[in-house]
Amino acid sequence: MALKSVPDQNVADRVTVELREAIFSGELEPGERLVERKLAERLGTSHIPVREALTRLTEEGLVERLPHRGARVVALTSRDLEEISSLRTLLEQFAVARVQQSWDEAKDARLRKIVQQMVQAAERGNSPRVFELDRRFHEQIWEMADHHMLMALNAQLRSRITGFLRAANAALEPAARVAHAQTHLRIVDAIAGGDPDEARRVMAEHIGEAAARLEPHTQDD
Repeated sequence: MALKSVPDQNVADRVTVELREAIFSGELEPGERLVERKLAERLGTSHIPVREALTRLTEEGLVERLPHRGARVVALTSRDLEEISSLRTLLEQFAVARVQQSWDEAKDARLRKIVQQMVQAAERGNSPRVFELDRRFHEQIWEMADHHMLMALNAQLRSRITGFLRAANAALEPAARVAHAQTHLRIVDAIAGGDPDEARRVMAEHIGEAAARLEPHTQDD
């Protein structure tokens, strides 16, 4: 893991960002122990901001503390996968149906541009870029829904959902990554079609396919 040195100002905030991104990128792997002293040495800081960062990431569901065993990166269990995917399906089905109510050419063009960039990144084999665009695509739908309480929920769940998306993308082979990127066009077409039942169906199928890819990689105790 090659974490960047963190300046003194806003140290706990910066450490939190560094560790969160290391988890999302896979530098810190599921199940990996997080030793405060070692992390502080790598980040060039004291153990106090590292401890605070681990507390924040525990609240986000990315880190877990075990009695007498310290902290470790959360490993996705089959129950976690079911709960995250089922809740995400429910919320994103609501979001796409709501987006349809204010659908216009500008929204259509914005989402299609993201999908085009995602497909191009997948064809170049740029997995981190595909993941970033995948995350941006879904967050754009949440924003387009223009629902304040939905956005508040999204803020609470963002780390869990981002972790889900990262793991789903990491589980893809190169050719499958291109096909996955292209499936986002089905979502745009379904929203543009104006049938809320079809939009909800396509979104549920999209999330279900990602969950199915992850099921063999869950790490139940």
